[in-house]
Amino acid sequence: MNSYKESHDLLDICKLAPVIPVLVVDDTASAVPLAKALIGGGLRVLEITLRTKNALDVIKEMVANTTEGIIGAGTLLSEEDVYAAKNAGASFGVSPGITDQILRACAEVKLPLLPGAATPSEVMNLLARGYSVQKFFPAESNGGIAALKSILGPIPGVSFCPTGGVTSTNALDYLSLKNVPCVGGSWVAPQNKIKNADWQAITELARQAYSLNEHFNT
Repeated sequence: MNSYKESHDLLDICKLAPVIPVLVVDDTASAVPLAKALIGGGLRVLEITLRTKNALDVIKEMVANTTEGIIGAGTLLSEEDVYAAKNAGASFGVSPGITDQILRACAEVKLPLLPGAATPSEVMNLLARGYSVQKFFPAESNGGIAALKSILGPIPGVSFCPTGGVTSTNALDYLSLKNVPCVGGSWVAPQNKIKNADWQAITELARQAYSLNEHFNT
């Protein structure tokens, strides 16, 4: 895998919408209506975290039944997770941190990866391997906006998708940074809304999140 090319593919994905929903989905039956609700609100790029027993089936359902969605697998912790995500049809992967095993597996199956980094050293190590688009995680716990501003000065060649503590309240502040094309967040699909199948409410939350684009020249 050419990580330089894959990173730029991911940058294009990140620019499709200001917010990537980070989704924890227990019920496979919720997969398609949830995806359609979010896509209907303008959020086409979805991250399904591998935190539930049905996560891979959720990815399969979304991939098979939504034509406009770009479905990724989050919380990749091992090479087995990478293989499973690829087999489920994921278009990209997201990891909270990084290991050599995950990098090798993603290269092997050609799965574009948004690798997690939390320190300048981790950012530099990933950049040296060609990953110019990274997940800053956990964002708020690691200094949030101030930290990303500080990283921008000495390491301007990396774009970040901050995730972890990003909310509807602070998302715009993150997106105002030159090195942040998008953020990851769970507020657009609250668990109670998913459980109650309140797809209209989720579409409205997605629409509000997408409207953050109006503050920038995209």
